[in-house]
Amino acid sequence: MRKTYLITGGAGFIGTNLTERLVQDGHAVIIVDDLSNGKAERVPEGVPLYRLDICKTEPLTALMRGVDVVVHLAALPRVQFSIEHPVEAQRVNVDGTLSVLESARVAGVKRVVYAASSSAYGDHTEMPLKETFTPQPKSPYGLHKYYGEVMMKLWHDIHKLETVSLRFFNVYGPHLDPEGAYALVIGKFLKQRMEGKPMTITGDGLQTRDFTHVFDTVDAIVRATQNEKVGHGEVMNVGAGRNITVNEIARIIGGPVEYIAPRIEPKHTRADNTYINLMLGWQPTIRIEDGITELKKQFKLV
Repeated sequence: MRKTYLITGGAGFIGTNLTERLVQDGHAVIIVDDLSNGKAERVPEGVPLYRLDICKTEPLTALMRGVDVVVHLAALPRVQFSIEHPVEAQRVNVDGTLSVLESARVAGVKRVVYAASSSAYGDHTEMPLKETFTPQPKSPYGLHKYYGEVMMKLWHDIHKLETVSLRFFNVYGPHLDPEGAYALVIGKFLKQRMEGKPMTITGDGLQTRDFTHVFDTVDAIVRATQNEKVGHGEVMNVGAGRNITVNEIARIIGGPVEYIAPRIEPKHTRADNTYINLMLGWQPTIRIEDGITELKKQFKLV
């Protein structure tokens, strides 16, 4: 059945991939993006783009009238940025999420799917990370994202708005912007190699991350927007279920490395995908080695 989707942050990395998938599947898409991280040239032809601050609730509500599903991706997602600029980050990540929820409620949207984050787990030592673990955010960003999950559940319980929160792990893949908010390690390394520079590794490089391909992430989002089993404020991991060291990522990309001072960050992340597989039938399909090989072609490194 054809639906109308509104994607906040739809001109960003994940949003671009999601838009392409939804258009391919025959759905109508509206993008709301202030272009602080997104790029207008990424938006597929024929898809309307509204440059709007998500905290402006009234015009956002107007855009949501007649929309079936909202996918809320817009955020200021850098951990370090949230530490250095907590007020600005909270305005977008917390007040912006509230604005999206209220706009959706007033406009009569059926379902909101929210881009939550594995940063809500903090520095749990037990792996894999399960949704039943108590959140222990170690940064304002992690706290903001966890607070968004709580709001999603409340708006369902109080207002009967269907909501789902998906905890993304480290997403990578096509349309990745090496300068963008989701670039993280892989994007930074690819850019450094493209410029002929060594890859800079923070600390000893033994920290591990669950790198999840954006095609798999998008598939999880689409399933969460359409599956009738969910919509009650559920929180689900979206991760490959495999963690790999930063040193190994550098080895796969290939080239010289340089070690720099460590920073405040969780030592390890790895998703438990049992719950999302049970609820949505989702499981990852793309191995990190294959995903990076394709990205190296995009960055002309092979």
